[in-house]
Amino acid sequence: MQEFLNEVNGLPLVVKVILCIPVLDIFYCVCRIVKGVVKGDVLWIVLGVLTVFPGAFFMWILDLIWVLLKGHGILMGDSYLG
Repeated sequence: MQEFLNEVNGLPLVVKVILCIPVLDIFYCVCRIVKGVVKGDVLWIVLGVLTVFPGAFFMWILDLIWVLLKGHGILMGDSYLG
Protein backbone atom coordinates (compact mmCIF):
# COMPACT_ATOMS: atom_id res chain seq x y z
CA MET A 1 0.00 0.00 0.00
CA GLN A 2 2.93 2.32 0.57
CA GLU A 3 3.84 1.94 -3.10
CA PHE A 4 0.34 3.11 -4.01
CA LEU A 5 0.76 6.23 -1.87
CA ASN A 6 4.17 6.90 -3.41
CA GLU A 7 2.66 6.65 -6.90
CA VAL A 8 -0.11 9.08 -5.93
CA ASN A 9 2.45 11.56 -4.62
CA GLY A 10 4.45 11.16 -7.83
CA LEU A 11 1.58 12.13 -10.13
CA PRO A 12 1.97 15.29 -12.20
CA LEU A 13 0.33 18.43 -10.80
CA VAL A 14 -2.22 18.55 -13.63
CA VAL A 15 -3.49 15.06 -12.76
CA LYS A 16 -3.65 15.94 -9.06
CA VAL A 17 -5.76 19.01 -9.86
CA ILE A 18 -8.08 16.93 -12.05
CA LEU A 19 -8.53 14.49 -9.15
CA CYS A 20 -9.80 17.42 -7.05
CA ILE A 21 -12.96 17.70 -9.17
CA PRO A 22 -15.95 17.16 -6.83
CA VAL A 23 -16.92 13.66 -8.03
CA LEU A 24 -13.35 12.43 -8.48
CA ASP A 25 -12.28 13.71 -5.05
CA ILE A 26 -13.40 10.38 -3.58
CA PHE A 27 -10.01 9.13 -4.80
CA TYR A 28 -8.22 11.36 -2.28
CA CYS A 29 -10.68 10.29 0.45
CA VAL A 30 -9.74 6.65 -0.12
CA CYS A 31 -6.05 7.59 -0.20
CA ARG A 32 -6.41 9.22 3.23
CA ILE A 33 -7.87 6.02 4.67
CA VAL A 34 -5.08 3.97 3.08
CA LYS A 35 -2.52 6.37 4.55
CA GLY A 36 -4.03 5.83 8.01
CA VAL A 37 -3.85 2.07 7.62
CA VAL A 38 -0.23 2.23 6.44
CA LYS A 39 0.76 4.49 9.33
CA GLY A 40 -1.27 2.48 11.85
CA ASP A 41 -2.75 5.74 13.15
CA VAL A 42 -6.38 5.50 14.28
CA LEU A 43 -6.89 9.28 14.22
CA TRP A 44 -5.70 9.37 10.60
CA ILE A 45 -8.20 6.62 9.69
CA VAL A 46 -11.06 8.43 11.45
CA LEU A 47 -10.21 11.70 9.69
CA GLY A 48 -10.09 9.82 6.38
CA VAL A 49 -13.50 8.28 6.95
CA LEU A 50 -14.94 11.66 7.95
CA THR A 51 -13.72 13.13 4.67
CA VAL A 52 -15.59 10.45 2.72
CA PHE A 53 -19.08 10.77 4.18
CA PRO A 54 -19.84 14.16 5.74
CA GLY A 55 -16.88 15.99 4.25
CA ALA A 56 -17.15 14.85 0.65
CA PHE A 57 -19.18 17.93 -0.30
CA PHE A 58 -16.55 20.49 0.68
CA MET A 59 -13.28 18.52 0.75
CA TRP A 60 -12.72 19.06 -2.97
CA ILE A 61 -12.22 22.78 -2.30
CA LEU A 62 -9.69 22.09 0.46
CA ASP A 63 -7.94 19.46 -1.66
CA LEU A 64 -7.70 21.85 -4.59
CA ILE A 65 -6.18 24.57 -2.40
CA TRP A 66 -3.79 22.08 -0.79
CA VAL A 67 -2.68 20.64 -4.13
CA LEU A 68 -2.01 24.08 -5.55
CA LEU A 69 -0.13 25.29 -2.45
CA LYS A 70 1.66 22.17 -1.22
CA GLY A 71 1.54 19.70 -4.11
CA HIS A 72 -0.59 17.04 -2.39
CA GLY A 73 -4.09 16.62 -1.00
CA ILE A 74 -4.94 17.56 2.57
CA LEU A 75 -3.88 14.86 5.06
CA MET A 76 -1.62 13.30 2.43
CA GLY A 77 1.62 14.78 3.77
CA ASP A 78 3.80 13.55 6.62
CA SER A 79 1.84 15.38 9.31
CA TYR A 80 -1.89 16.01 9.68
CA LEU A 81 -1.80 19.41 8.00
CA GLY A 82 1.65 19.08 6.43
